[in-house]
Amino acid sequence: MRILVTGATGLIGSALVTALRGDGEMVLRATRHEPRDAGDVRWDADRGFATGPPALLDAVVHLAGEPLAEGAWSAARKAALRSSRVDGTRRLAEALAAMTPKPRVMISGSAVGIYGDRGDERLTELSPAGEGYLADLARDWEAASRPASSAGIRVVTMRTGMVLTPRGGALAKLLTPFRFGLGGPFGNGKMWMSWIGLGDLVRAMRHMLIHGDLAGPVNAVAPEPLRNADFARALGRALHRPAVLPLPPFALRAMLGRERADQMLLASQRAEPARLLQSGFIFETPEVQAALERELGTA
Repeated sequence: MRILVTGATGLIGSALVTALRGDGEMVLRATRHEPRDAGDVRWDADRGFATGPPALLDAVVHLAGEPLAEGAWSAARKAALRSSRVDGTRRLAEALAAMTPKPRVMISGSAVGIYGDRGDERLTELSPAGEGYLADLARDWEAASRPASSAGIRVVTMRTGMVLTPRGGALAKLLTPFRFGLGGPFGNGKMWMSWIGLGDLVRAMRHMLIHGDLAGPVNAVAPEPLRNADFARALGRALHRPAVLPLPPFALRAMLGRERADQMLLASQRAEPARLLQSGFIFETPEVQAALERELGTA
């Protein structure tokens, strides 16, 4: 296949590009900078393609977007997050819809944050969106891909949970305190966490590309969500360190701001990968202890 990947130099995108090229696929990387390699294409969320989309694309994986966990959620930061996700996705979907021939499939990023704070409720792709800034952002982010689906392109909106990798994201930020024995649950530790190992996420995206029965929202999470306190214990075991020092909500809110702390760290999302499992996908690390030990190299 001839596949265009946006966000190709990011944490997830770079791992996907490496895997796809290892499979023998032709991968084009969308970049905001002047192309340096034959497989680079100039594209950014604000202006779209510099010279039009590349011809004869079979698939597009859209992972570009400003990181949610970076920077305080000021009005300016929220505007940047919305522009990079909602406006950027819409521009890309419209460009793909206008192509002849059109790509067969578009995988567009989203997040389990669309469900909001849902307590112990089991969340599948049929569950309605929740409330809050992240839920509203994810709902609009997914809706921005409609020009592509309306044009007959199979669109998968991939709702990821916490991606387990020491190379970046939430896990990388947790490693230092946990390695010093200063880790523990957030608040009372009862909130549910939906997660996926980076290796399984890459395999899931490759699965989505070739399985024509997958369209619409797909929860890209492991089949065993767990409570935050259990995650903290598992990470402590993987690092051979204690993990008993809880971080109270007021401390998290002081560090991150109330809205960001409540929606990113203290919200409970018990998401399940119903559609991935129904399509025959098999997780290599469905249990968090094995996933952490594999990603951290401590197995």
